[in-house]
Amino acid sequence: MFVKRFAEAKPYEAPNHWGVVGLRLQGFEPGGPTNQWLGLSQFLPGGGAGPDATPVEKVYFILDGEMTVIVDGVETVLKKFDSCTIPAGEIRRIENRTNGIVTMLVVIPYPPGVKP
Repeated sequence: MFVKRFAEAKPYEAPNHWGVVGLRLQGFEPGGPTNQWLGLSQFLPGGGAGPDATPVEKVYFILDGEMTVIVDGVETVLKKFDSCTIPAGEIRRIENRTNGIVTMLVVIPYPPGVKP
């Protein structure tokens, strides 16, 4: 078993994101998961990401707040404890349109050719 305490989580910069602080909870380290990594993103009001796509799928899980996810012009609001899967190659944009902070877990497989 590999334990990582929240106090030990390191921030990371995600491309094409704004108004967000990301913390890597698990992944990219010896003893951690071998096929995916886990991040915690905290989006300020007006924060967001995209539009862009990744070569691997990702899962968003909302711990608190409301996040608007836009895919193919369709807007979906995810609320506390809602989740969604964004398939590989799907272009998405996410926006915190509220006055509160959105706290979201993100699960992403390692990119092709990348091993921890």
